[in-house]
Amino acid sequence: MTSANLPLDPRAVRALFPAFAEPDLEGWAFFENAGGSYTAQPVLDRLNAFYTRTKVQPYAPYPASEAGGAAMDLAHERLALALGVTADWIHFGPSTTANTYVLATAVGEWLSAGDAVIVTDQDHEANSGAWRKLAARGIAVREWSADPQTGHLDPEDLYALIDDTVRLVAFPHCSNIVGEINPVADIAARLRAQNIVSVVDGVSYAPHGLPDVAALGTDIYLFSAYKTYGPHQGVMVIRPEINATLPNQGHFFNAGLPRKRMTPAGPDHAQIAASAGIADYLEAVAALAPKTGETNPFRRAAQAMHDQEQVLLAPLMDYLKARTDLRLIGPTDPSRRAPTVSIALDEPGVAAAKRLARHRIMASGGDFYAYRLMQRLGLAPETGVLRVSFVHYTTPGEVDRLIAALDAEL
Repeated sequence: MTSANLPLDPRAVRALFPAFAEPDLEGWAFFENAGGSYTAQPVLDRLNAFYTRTKVQPYAPYPASEAGGAAMDLAHERLALALGVTADWIHFGPSTTANTYVLATAVGEWLSAGDAVIVTDQDHEANSGAWRKLAARGIAVREWSADPQTGHLDPEDLYALIDDTVRLVAFPHCSNIVGEINPVADIAARLRAQNIVSVVDGVSYAPHGLPDVAALGTDIYLFSAYKTYGPHQGVMVIRPEINATLPNQGHFFNAGLPRKRMTPAGPDHAQIAASAGIADYLEAVAALAPKTGETNPFRRAAQAMHDQEQVLLAPLMDYLKARTDLRLIGPTDPSRRAPTVSIALDEPGVAAAKRLARHRIMASGGDFYAYRLMQRLGLAPETGVLRVSFVHYTTPGEVDRLIAALDAEL
């Protein structure tokens, strides 16, 4: 496979990441992007600027503090622009797991005994366990179960679980194991028509192009900045009227400040400011993308990233389809999935990953916090799967090397 038919020039994209010039990483192919992406230069520039010039308490009435607060405000505005919403939708926390626990606590205070929520067993535990804990408050917890062979979530199975007691549904945009892209817009529209709150875990989808959250129609969308080329923060995108309705989780005297209602502990100021660099990076990708009729740079970037990954994913899927001795989790059709590819083996996934490392392939193995999904698929969580995952900065040559390494080691 060559770079000739790719919408993005890998060399131009990789020039925006210091990691690709790092001597210790030279010759290694990075296939554990689902665990965290490399950090883009614009993010590092903003992080360094904050720590160098404005590492003080923000929003005080002196220049360095005012500049720090302005940098944090800009991050909210820039990410909102990238996500198709306004800045009052954007909230930062230390991680998506922590953010979800705060949200679930608020929802638990908002709901009444006898109300119901629906969760899935396809999720990372972050978007499952916190909601399941509501059962201790008398909230009914129903499970939308994945297919035990393929891991697929059938929306019709969800709709069969809904009655007039259901108040919230939490589900993933894309599983970090199955890789299949769930039809979020269709599901969110159906839930919204029934006054049911939708909470979408976008952690495994967002690295492949930040979505237009307003167009998706979901009420709450969560993702991790460190998986979208940024710093280690969790981002909550919350419909403002939902934020205003949920009980305040911050200090009581901050209840009237929307940005502080769902963040009981102050997030890292510098990392918030640096998150504006994610939008900077996506604009740079848009500038490298083929010219189309799309005028929104973030939508153009997302499309180019998606198209790039589809081309890269196709030969890997063809190879795995031909390997009938291996169990691929999720669809083989590249158009239905993200390039997060899990293979169930007779040995621990991490053992296979160690052998791939001999070929300078960086991959990993385990349950990846999808413990319930492992059980649903009939897999021992302690054995887990071998997972290889990539994004738009991966090269055709690296995919070829991965296929050769899989062929040699599995």
